[in-house]
Amino acid sequence: MLPAAVAAGHPATVAAGIELLEDGGTAADAAVAACLASCVAETVMTGLLGGGHAIYWDGSQAVNLDCFVAVPTGTGGESVELAVPFGEEVVHYAVGPGTCGVPGVPRGLGELSRRFGRLPWARLVEPAIRLAKSGVRMPPAHAACLAMLGPVFTLSERGRGIYAPDGHLLESGDALAQPGLADALELLAAEGPRSAYCGSIAEALLHGVEGVALTRRDLESYEARWSAPVELEYGGTRFLTRGGLAGIVESLARLRRLEGLRPDERVVALLAALDGPGLEGHTTNLTVTDADGRACVLTTSLGLGTGDFLPGYDLHLNSMLGEVDLHRAPLETGSRMESMMAPSIAIGDDGLALAIGSAGGTRLRTALVGVASAILDEGLDPVAAVARPRFHPAGRVVNAEPGVDDDGLRKLETEGWKVRRWPAAHHYFGGVSVVGRGGAAGDPRRSGHAALLD
Repeated sequence: MLPAAVAAGHPATVAAGIELLEDGGTAADAAVAACLASCVAETVMTGLLGGGHAIYWDGSQAVNLDCFVAVPTGTGGESVELAVPFGEEVVHYAVGPGTCGVPGVPRGLGELSRRFGRLPWARLVEPAIRLAKSGVRMPPAHAACLAMLGPVFTLSERGRGIYAPDGHLLESGDALAQPGLADALELLAAEGPRSAYCGSIAEALLHGVEGVALTRRDLESYEARWSAPVELEYGGTRFLTRGGLAGIVESLARLRRLEGLRPDERVVALLAALDGPGLEGHTTNLTVTDADGRACVLTTSLGLGTGDFLPGYDLHLNSMLGEVDLHRAPLETGSRMESMMAPSIAIGDDGLALAIGSAGGTRLRTALVGVASAILDEGLDPVAAVARPRFHPAGRVVNAEPGVDDDGLRKLETEGWKVRRWPAAHHYFGGVSVVGRGGAAGDPRRSGHAALLD
């Protein structure tokens, strides 16, 4: 059985989850509290008005939860086209109020609490409310993301007030103050998740920002969906995840055994297992395991965010309709959008062997497959597996962090790949949060953190 632990994208997110575990909460209770805290501490990555996917293991069976963004019935305002540099790679997005889809995170958190939680809903919101009232420090990786996304986060006057209060973007160590979030979270505590669909937050969504396409019917009809995970045998375990754009099952099925391979052979084998396009905006992931052998992995995102904030509540709107690389088919009113998210668990003969998820769009696949295979196949502990240098194929270019085996990279070059060697580890290469038999790890590329329950 895995240790009781929380791994996530910010120390404050982890602290909220640990607090609820210490209070006797289940993995679901801790995951809900941690996610709400992430909506305060990690607002350059995620937010309450975004969407997500989760997997939950109750000790005997696993179930997936889809609380991703849905396509609204209304017609929104104009969007703004942006080109965002991720190191050497430029990614194109659209933002603005017309790109806001129907949010799913509140309903999803409510479902996790209702089905698998033990503690009262209002208790789960308490850590996030305290965090919103006190403010939180910007860690280095979040400040780096903000530096890239400054044009989005400062489109509106309120965005400039939050993220560039003195005329300059917040930097690492600066205090991120979002007092309106405390009011929004207090409404959520009092009214429950319904606040975002037929309560006070819903009213602000419908009337607070001009150009938003959402209708009352869109909000009131939104439902989080439970489903069975997809599964394959991998590394002596049953590996359970979700299908969709990430292609985790397909990649692991193609991946040859890595144990015993030379470093250069490992590079070639991993690259051969990874293919397929797809992008998604900034995301975050959290992984929780409790003392009774339950686990919850939850990935959420706002896209980049539209640049608009609900008046009085400091809630950033999602921009998922502007994630053009997720539009694999024409958007249909009421349909659930596609996603790269792939929260996953692995079950061994003696129970839960791994709980893992990642942020990072297309890089999510390479990060998750690389770390999961390192733990389950090669026997690395979670900290070493997450810290191992990563590479990611984009077209015929392989982006590589320092430390990726150079013989392997040269072999790829002889096979016609162009290798782009990055000067340092970077949040471009994803953000993994994982709990394994050897401990827990948050991804240093995104200032992640992990803690075990004492």
